[in-house]
Amino acid sequence: MKGMRVSQAVRVGKVTIGGGHPVVVQSMALGGSGSFDRDMQEVLALAREGSELVRVAINSDESIKVIPDMVDVLVKHGFDEKMIVGCGQYEVARLLRDYPTCAAALGKIRINPGNIGFGDKRDKNFEEVIEFAIKHDIPVRIGVNWGSLDKVLVGKLMDDNANLPVPESADVVRAKALVLSAITSAKKAEGIGLPSNRIVLSCKVSKVRDLVAVYTALAGQSNHALHLGLTEAGAGLKGVVSSVAGIAHLLIMGIGDTVRVSLTSLTREGRTEEVKVCKEILQSLGLRYFTAQSTSCPGCNRTNFDVFQKLVSGVNKYMESNMEAWKKKYPGVVNMTVAVMGCVVNGPGESKHANLGLSMPGKGEREVAAVYEDGSKLCTIQGADILEQFLNIIESYIVKNYS
Repeated sequence: MKGMRVSQAVRVGKVTIGGGHPVVVQSMALGGSGSFDRDMQEVLALAREGSELVRVAINSDESIKVIPDMVDVLVKHGFDEKMIVGCGQYEVARLLRDYPTCAAALGKIRINPGNIGFGDKRDKNFEEVIEFAIKHDIPVRIGVNWGSLDKVLVGKLMDDNANLPVPESADVVRAKALVLSAITSAKKAEGIGLPSNRIVLSCKVSKVRDLVAVYTALAGQSNHALHLGLTEAGAGLKGVVSSVAGIAHLLIMGIGDTVRVSLTSLTREGRTEEVKVCKEILQSLGLRYFTAQSTSCPGCNRTNFDVFQKLVSGVNKYMESNMEAWKKKYPGVVNMTVAVMGCVVNGPGESKHANLGLSMPGKGEREVAAVYEDGSKLCTIQGADILEQFLNIIESYIVKNYS
C-alpha cells in the first residue's frame, strides 16, 4: 500500500479530514419522513454505528429550521455538535440567507457547482454560499456529480475533443470535465476568500473504473482533501461490491481522506449498513481499527463442519456482544485478532498469525484443538465444551494484554 497522499487538513468539529489524519467515515440520513423524531432517530442510529459526519438534505424551510434541534439532541447523546453536514442544491443559497442562525449550526456544507443555480443565478448562488461559509467558518465540500455537470463546460470540452486528430471517448471527456469543474470551483471559492483548508473536493460517478480514473487525475492536480464514493452503487451485494472495489483501490493508492458508501437501503433501519461497510473497508486495509477481528477459514470436506460452524458462530457472537464493553474497559482491544481454523492442513500455521488462534484437527478426528497465542502454542483443549474453554482463553488474553 502506498503512503497516503499529502492533502490539506480540514477541521470539522472534532474530526479532521485529510492532512494525514485517519480516514473519516460519513453517511447520509434519508430524512423527509415528516416526523422530526423519526428523522432524528435515523441520524442517531448512523452516529451510534460510527458515522463521524452525517449528511442531511437541506431542501426546504423546514429542513433547515430543525438543524439546531438536531444538534441539541446529538450533543445530549454525547456526539459532536458539528457532525451534521448540510447538503443543498439550487435552493441552498436562499435557505442560508433566510435562516442564517439555523445554517450556522451546520458543521459542514456540501454544494454541487453543477446545480447550485441555473443561468445567471449559478455564480451568484455559489458566491453567496461561499461568503456565508467564510463568515461562519464552515468548511465546504464542493461535490461535482456525473449526472449534473455544467453543460456549457462539457459542450466546450466535447467541441475541443472533436477537433483532435484522434478524439477521445465521450466518457474520457466527461471525466476531464468532472476534474476541471472541481478544481475550477475550488479556485473560485479561494478567490472569494475561502481558505484551501476549508475545502473538500469530490467527483462522483457510477462506475468503478471511472471512479478510479477521475480520482487519480484529481489527486494529481490538487492537494485538497478528497471525499470518496460512488454517486450510486445500488442495493445489497452489488452495491457493497462496487463500493469496495472502487474505494479500496483508491485508498490502497493513498488517495482519499473521507469515505461514504452510497447503498440503496430498502428500509430506514437498513441505512446503517453503509457505515458498517465503510468501517470494514478501512479495517481490512489496516487504515483504522473499530473492533477486534475474528477470522476463520471457509471450511471444506476436511473439516468436521457442524462442530467447526458452531465454534465460528460462537466466537463471533461472543466478541460482537462484548466488544462495546471491552472497548471502554480495555483500550487497544480493537487491534486484537482471533482465528478459528477447521483442520491441520493450514490451521496451525494460520492460527499463529493471530493473537489467539484455534485449530481443529479435521473430519474423523477427536474433538481436540490446538490453541496458539501470539505465534506460539499455548495449550490443547478438548471435549464437548471446546467453545466455552476458548472463550475463557479470549477473555483472559484481553485482561492480560489490554488492562
